[in-house]
Amino acid sequence: MRYLVFSSLVLTSALSGCSLYFESQAKDMVQRQMDAMVFVEGGEFMMGNPGGWDGSSDSWPPHRVVLDDFYIQKYEVTQGDFELFIEVTGYEPSDDRYEDMRDKMSERFDDEFPAVASWVDAKAFCQWLGEHAGTKVRLPTEAEWEFAARSRGQMLRYATENGEAIEDVTMAAKVEHSRYAPPPYEVAMPNPPGTFPPNALGLYDMSGNVGEWVSDNYSEDFYEHSPVNNPKGPAEGQKDIFEGLPYRVLRGGNYENFLANTTISRRKGSQTLASEIRGFRCSTDSGLK
Repeated sequence: MRYLVFSSLVLTSALSGCSLYFESQAKDMVQRQMDAMVFVEGGEFMMGNPGGWDGSSDSWPPHRVVLDDFYIQKYEVTQGDFELFIEVTGYEPSDDRYEDMRDKMSERFDDEFPAVASWVDAKAFCQWLGEHAGTKVRLPTEAEWEFAARSRGQMLRYATENGEAIEDVTMAAKVEHSRYAPPPYEVAMPNPPGTFPPNALGLYDMSGNVGEWVSDNYSEDFYEHSPVNNPKGPAEGQKDIFEGLPYRVLRGGNYENFLANTTISRRKGSQTLASEIRGFRCSTDSGLK
């Protein structure tokens, strides 16, 4: 397993505009984020529900994809690191409900949990990370995400160490109730990234924690005409009928729905809207740019 190594000199010079306290915190965070990049050797696989695991029509048909090498973070970005990014940069989350969400669901915004972020926020975080690490960092493509989750495209339903979903062993147990049920109820929560064993590539929580943003525009029929080599999604996808904003792809299940926590799960979300069941991890191309 290979990891990217970055010079502390690059990080020090890039973060010199912060206060001394936050400069130190941000420098450590950037280094930690980049140290968590895991090398994934490219290859060929059948993308798009080849095992018939997902009943949604937009996961069909299976289609051949060939990918170049890339790196992807072994952990989902945490709320604590996302909040530090906000503090250092003065970034304002794209969802104007963000502060209200944090007030009403304060337990979900614990520093150790996966970040609550919109696609726009996730993209901004990854780009900032790259700027201060001296390389190009981005959200993974949908194809890269699925290839990595399925341990280089193997016929695995879940992104766990054995390809199975075993409650409280390979992934979190099912929660019977949610915050929307009448009381008394148990509020479902994600787990801190890395709670359960990783898949064969050393990647954690690609099944069963939060759905993860990828870079692609969403189109229901994209799999029908996806290019073979390094697909990046349609140039233009479908849009939110209320705001007219692009939908982006989310991959993987989430902690509120155990049965849907497959590596094949494919959903859409308006790119500016955050949700407690959505998070992200970053990626980069092989080598420094």
